[in-house]
Amino acid sequence: MNFNDARSAILAETAEALNGMDGDQAARFCELIAGAPRIFVTGEGRSGLMARAFAMRLMHVGCIAFVVGETTTPSIGKGDLLVAVSGSGETAITRHVLTQAAAAGANTALLSSRADSSTGQAATFVLVVPGATKRRQEGELSSQQPLGSLFDQAAHLALDAIILLLTANQGVPNAPAPAARHSNLE
Repeated sequence: MNFNDARSAILAETAEALNGMDGDQAARFCELIAGAPRIFVTGEGRSGLMARAFAMRLMHVGCIAFVVGETTTPSIGKGDLLVAVSGSGETAITRHVLTQAAAAGANTALLSSRADSSTGQAATFVLVVPGATKRRQEGELSSQQPLGSLFDQAAHLALDAIILLLTANQGVPNAPAPAARHSNLE
């Protein structure tokens, strides 16, 4: 395999995953975000990095967003939204954070390849992002890539599409407002 083969395989796999998503689910997810006064994100490993990237873009488009575990993250409460990212939906820490958020009265959303996972069962809402995870469970898309790379790539692109939907549906221009909110301490 050469680089072009690898690139083509990744693009084909990611397109298959994104094409397998439900547009109505994505629209409902946008509504949850738009209706939340504050949004908290969580996830572990690479899925956690995708969640952090999403929090950054939420801030750029004018949402109040926090990353669970950061020292400046406040208490979550009634009406807030917790967005958890877990390919398998079985990451114990992510499930724990989601159930704690629900106990505090927050709405909970999970991005996962498995709506039927234990975290999916505990969430208020699940946005299914098809993709192979590190567990390689029955029903997942197959992938040549290691571990949960396909899920993480598809989740990142799906969350970027959600941001695009939010900005379009709420009339938020993609510039200059997000650029003005971008860190100026770099």
